[in-house]
Amino acid sequence: MDEKYNLTVVELSPSAVKPACLSSIIFPSSREKKRRRIEDLTEKMAVDGVHMDGGCDWDGRWNHVKKFLERPGPFTHPDFEPSTESLQFLLETCKILVIGAGGLGCELLKDLALSGFRLIHVVDMDTIDVSNLNRQFLFRPKDVGRPKAEVAADFVNNRIPGCKVVPHFKKIQDFDESFYRQFHIIVCGLDSIIARRWMNGMLISLLSYEDGVLDPSSIIPLIDGGTEGFKGNARVILPGMTACIDCTLELYPPQINFPMCTIASMPRLPEHCIEYARILQWPKEKPFGETSLDGDNPEHIQWVFERSQERAAEFNITGVTYRLTQGVVKRIIPAVASTNAVIAARISL
Repeated sequence: MDEKYNLTVVELSPSAVKPACLSSIIFPSSREKKRRRIEDLTEKMAVDGVHMDGGCDWDGRWNHVKKFLERPGPFTHPDFEPSTESLQFLLETCKILVIGAGGLGCELLKDLALSGFRLIHVVDMDTIDVSNLNRQFLFRPKDVGRPKAEVAADFVNNRIPGCKVVPHFKKIQDFDESFYRQFHIIVCGLDSIIARRWMNGMLISLLSYEDGVLDPSSIIPLIDGGTEGFKGNARVILPGMTACIDCTLELYPPQINFPMCTIASMPRLPEHCIEYARILQWPKEKPFGETSLDGDNPEHIQWVFERSQERAAEFNITGVTYRLTQGVVKRIIPAVASTNAVIAARISL
């Protein structure tokens, strides 16, 4: 024992360890690394196998929520009254609708369920793509192709005791007023201005007035969240009382469009070449007949990618990639998992 450094020295004779064995211990072979990596990938994740019976509210489970609901604070609303009844309302009565089960929606479902909301509905018309897996953490490779709403609901229901998430694999426009009227709060995790405006209009149509005075009981609060790269926002809208989506459209970033004259005659960016193939060449050449360009169809994207490369080569433009082509065609907004987590947490509070 070396007392100065507290090290134990073990002496090995040259015959005890062969050089080949020693090197395999210090530097694992590539085959061994590959085997370990495959085992790691195929091993079922701990969070995937957890299932507990509902209704098991163990001691201290909601202590973190009680700190918000049962005591005052410097940042609480002036009209806030701490009460033990608030938690019971949250656990037993409050019904919440989450619109969107993408990057922000997945974080929202997780945060809301862990915060005590037990009656949750989620609406999403999209299916899971392999590109979603790096930031939408309720999904696994085996879920690719399945509806996002259904997979997200199954995950939360299996993971969080007592929580019931009801999925709806539909468009928000497929529901009538009676559907939306049943919720106490509606949370939007959308990436579309059009969808936001439609939801905003629906909630305004649910308002009722008596002698020109707004009935507060008809107000369904809308919490709108959005992210783009490292930027994000979250705000509460009280239809009929505060500025709504249509009142504040200038707060949302405008969609990037390129002048047609630049696209057609003087392209300078790889995006110009992609837009040329999408807007002009696709309807002219009709590579797949009368079929419209589908950003989720790999064959369609590949065709646009190849035409874009040809256009770029003609004008000595570099940077046209398959991924960029897909992003331009689908109008993909850059997403960062940590931004989604921060905004979802802000909304849940």
